[in-house]
Amino acid sequence: MWAAWQGMRMALLSARKVGFLLTALGAAHFATPEAFEEVTRTAFPENTKEWVVRNGAAEAAIGVAMMLKPTRKLGLAGLLGYTGWLGYNAVKAQG
Repeated sequence: MWAAWQGMRMALLSARKVGFLLTALGAAHFATPEAFEEVTRTAFPENTKEWVVRNGAAEAAIGVAMMLKPTRKLGLAGLLGYTGWLGYNAVKAQG
């Protein structure tokens, strides 16, 4: 039973699938940028619209890297760095 759960959990959280979702999320920044403005303003109160586009591009690029086996480790490292950078900016912006 435990082995089946572990296999299912790994299938649900594979780097390739997370990469696909991240790529789709990045593309959504371009399709409906207004949907991301409020959350982006938390970390980037100035030039928010510009940062929506930049963040969308970064998320799409990291997601594609995660989907492709030759660049998967680089994509995962990019995701960790990007997440930390966003968190740092959000804390810094709150003062």
